Amino acid sequence: MHRVLKLFLFILGFTADLRSNTGGQAFPQCVFDHWQNLTGDASQVDSKTYTVIQATRKRKGLSEGIPALDKYLDKL
Repeated sequence: MHRVLKLFLFILGFTADLRSNTGGQAFPQCVFDHWQNLTGDASQVDSKTYTVIQATRKRKGLSEGIPALDKYLDKL
């Protein structure tokens, strides 16, 4: 018997926990949903966009501040 359960979760590690607790018989289908564009200038310290970027970079363990573009250019 197949059962379909549709819900919206933001839980890290959910896939691994679900599969290990069901013996691999259940698996999620992940879809990117519930998002919206941030408006504003990411280089303005007082903007919401800047605040969100800084919080995300900190959470991911990246350096503070938006890196310079030349960091990503090929150097031969």
